Parts: sequence; C-alpha cells; structure tokens
Amino acid sequence: MKTLEGMYDGKGLKIAIVASRFNEFITTKLVGGAEDCLLRHGTDGDDITLAWVPGAFEIPLAAKKLAFSGKYDAIICVGAVIRGSTSHYDYVCAEVSKGIAQVGLESGLPVLFGVLTTDTIEQAIERAGTKAGNKGYDCAMSALEMVSLFKNA
Repeated sequence: MKTLEGMYDGKGLKIAIVASRFNEFITTKLVGGAEDCLLRHGTDGDDITLAWVPGAFEIPLAAKKLAFSGKYDAIICVGAVIRGSTSHYDYVCAEVSKGIAQVGLESGLPVLFGVLTTDTIEQAIERAGTKAGNKGYDCAMSALEMVSLFKNA
C-alpha cells in the first residue's frame, strides 16, 4: 500500500493569512503563532502576506480572493467569535465555517480554519497561546503539511 504524508517544510512557499480585526487582542496572537510557525519551518518572511478584514464574517470572501489570485500555496484563516447573549454568534460561526470550507473545495488549495468559536473570552485566550496552545500555530503546521501532501499526491 502506498502511503502519502505531508512534511513540514515551508521553504519556497507563499502563504496568506486572513485575520479578523474584531477581537483583535486575540487574533493578533493567532497571527503571531502562525507567522512564528511558518518562519521556524523555513518560509521566508517576504513570502507571508497578512490580510486584515473587519470581522469573521468577511474572512471567507477575502480567502476566496487570495486563493483564486494564483499567488499562494495555502490560506490560513484566523479570527475569534465569542458567544454573546443573542443568536448572532450562531449565525456568524455557521457561515464562516461553511464559507472557509467552500473556498478550499472550490480552489483546491489548503484553506485552514483557525477561527476560534468559544463561549467565553477566557476560552479564546487559552487557545491563542496559553495552556491550550496557539491555534494559529496549529493551522500553519496543517498548511505546511497539506501543501506538501498535495505536491506529493
């Protein structure tokens, strides 16, 4: 049986990060984690593009524009949607997750979902670089692995 596996080598890769400004105190940590991972694994800083969007709802459209530009090997999407007292959270989370998945399926590029969907600010902080790790870093690792996997398939 032939087994395909991706590697964690960022040399020569061009990666875009789409980040939501809403809850920026969280998303800047996710962006930092993603950038740290990419740099540690050989991606040149000049080959990383960061696109800020107003909120999580705008992430899929920006990801689609970047994915179809032909300039990038992968798109990393990060944001933080924290539950409030209305149903707005549910609508935003559903549409953002569907939209990001759709961009990946339509473009054929790895499009990574690093949008935190938490009940509390504390949970978001934990996932942005404290005891639960940094989901931006995790998404960058997945991006590297998926790009490599696709190149070897």
